Amino acid sequence: MFKSLTTLALVLSAAALPLGALPASADDLVVQYDQARLLTLDQPAANVIVGNPSIADVTLKSTKLLVITGKTFGVTNLMILNDEDKVIYNARVMVKSDESKVVTLTRGADKNTYACVPQCEPVLKVGDEQKFYQEIAGSAQTKMKFSEGNESAAQQGGGN
Repeated sequence: MFKSLTTLALVLSAAALPLGALPASADDLVVQYDQARLLTLDQPAANVIVGNPSIADVTLKSTKLLVITGKTFGVTNLMILNDEDKVIYNARVMVKSDESKVVTLTRGADKNTYACVPQCEPVLKVGDEQKFYQEIAGSAQTKMKFSEGNESAAQQGGGN
């Protein structure tokens, strides 16, 4: 009887989790959205496989040092093989939002997100109101063009 109650409690607690909300385990690699994280390996990597490259990007800095960048929210997997095609690293990669010093302004169904470090500035976050998101994206593209030295293209970009 005790074993079946424990099993029932586990099933009910798993059912209470929202669809797609997976708790991180000790073996998971958690990366913040739009941020990079270093991963150091014990042996040299020959092949890197990312289940969904639209969620996370992996760059080899050296054969034992990788840079993992969170590209969008979600969960994917990362497998790293040595030169003998043996798995030397295998983990889920969870890209999540950095909620520290982030404020979400909600008006009805519309959301706008701001990073408040030290003052509040608008940021791009999937799910924000479309017009707000497009204005921020346009400004970000214009800024990128300026930083790349393409001032004429930046002036045509129409950002803030």
